Amino acid sequence: MLNSVLQILEARRSTSLEQLKTFLAIPSVSAKPDHAAAVRECANWLSNEFEKTGLKSAVRQTAGHPVVVARNNHVAGRPTVLLYGHYDVQPPEPLDLWTTPAFVPTVRKDENGFDAIYARGAVDDKGQVWAHVEAIAAWQAAGGLPVNITVLIEGEEEVGSENLAAFVRSNREELKADVCVISDTGLFNRDTPAIDYGLRGLVYEEVVVTGPSHDLHSGQYGGAVPNPANVLCQLMASLHNADGRVNIPGFYDDVQTVSQAEKDQWKRLNHDEAAVAKSLDLPFLSGEAGHSALERTWSRPTCDINGMTAGYQGPGAKTVIASKASAKVSMRLVPNQNPATVQAIFRKTILDRAPKNVKIDFIINDHNADPVVVAIDNPATTLAAEAVKLGFGKEPVFIRGGGTIPVVGLLTRELGLACLLIGFGLPDDRVHSPNEKFDLDCFYKGQKTAAALYDKLSKLAV
Repeated sequence: MLNSVLQILEARRSTSLEQLKTFLAIPSVSAKPDHAAAVRECANWLSNEFEKTGLKSAVRQTAGHPVVVARNNHVAGRPTVLLYGHYDVQPPEPLDLWTTPAFVPTVRKDENGFDAIYARGAVDDKGQVWAHVEAIAAWQAAGGLPVNITVLIEGEEEVGSENLAAFVRSNREELKADVCVISDTGLFNRDTPAIDYGLRGLVYEEVVVTGPSHDLHSGQYGGAVPNPANVLCQLMASLHNADGRVNIPGFYDDVQTVSQAEKDQWKRLNHDEAAVAKSLDLPFLSGEAGHSALERTWSRPTCDINGMTAGYQGPGAKTVIASKASAKVSMRLVPNQNPATVQAIFRKTILDRAPKNVKIDFIINDHNADPVVVAIDNPATTLAAEAVKLGFGKEPVFIRGGGTIPVVGLLTRELGLACLLIGFGLPDDRVHSPNEKFDLDCFYKGQKTAAALYDKLSKLAV
């Protein structure tokens, strides 16, 4: 049966790409309130596409953006797979840095001469979701999926999945499964497919510094009043030491030490740090001293400024001391670090270091997520590795990821599910950046991998 499915996928290549373009053209930016209608449009469109495959699908409302839930006719005795993904995307700004518009999907050669589709959400996560939709459609056309499947595609991943937990808790029975599959990660490099077994957690903060009651003339008041922009810069600069370590008391107290065996395993991947730096137009990489780039991104916590705002931003000059300044900060966490604890010590540090004649506020963001490391010595992972080998033609390596997928911890905690993190993207796909892309070869191999995965997982004992 799998051979027939793969033949169907091959025959549908051009149709599949056109459908993906339609999916990508919907500006489902969950962070922007004025895009709420587009987010719902995207959910409705995707639900309808699942219906076309023969799955029963519905758009379900949460306290925020809706989720899409679809399922086939579950047969007793078969393994049940929960497929998770997200249809929302990051804001596309800055728009002027896109070669072609963010929501006008365009196929062209990338910098290395490979065909890719460019659009916001191309690889994160619409393209990867669509690879699974195509695999499901092909199985259905060939006689039906060999597993029970429940699909959960949410619309708030890019804003922290803030309403998903309540939905999962309210629908535990419906979402019950034997294993969860998530394709929101990537390959180690173009020639090396991968299965992720670890993700960093997240704390996201927005710090607002308020000084005088209103903007002031910098000549009349400069040097006599606290300047919120200056104060903010000093506070942000204090968050790191000269050796690249995060300078927040207690930040590293709970960090789990990585075993030497695991470090040796990473060394065998022969990660080329110089090549990565060159690809980013950097003379060299940087970060916490005493650790390799892979260690820094996979097993060390971080603190990064994601945006700063203060004062006049328009053309020309305006000599003003702004009343307010703000910064958005993300902290990536590693195993044993608790998001609530890290958030508390971050806030205490900022308050302790701030001058007493400014006001500090923290904008509440429900973006916190636990770090996750999943066991790889289990039957589902073994079967998944076989599927990846069939799809990409090579044995996968096992890696950690530096990013955060909040739902992994949620599904582990609420449903007791083991999550298979099998992604199809490349490290240079410009995730969250202008000119985001999805390599077409990876897209089609991802479809084959997904199709093979459902075949392999049908052999799971239940």
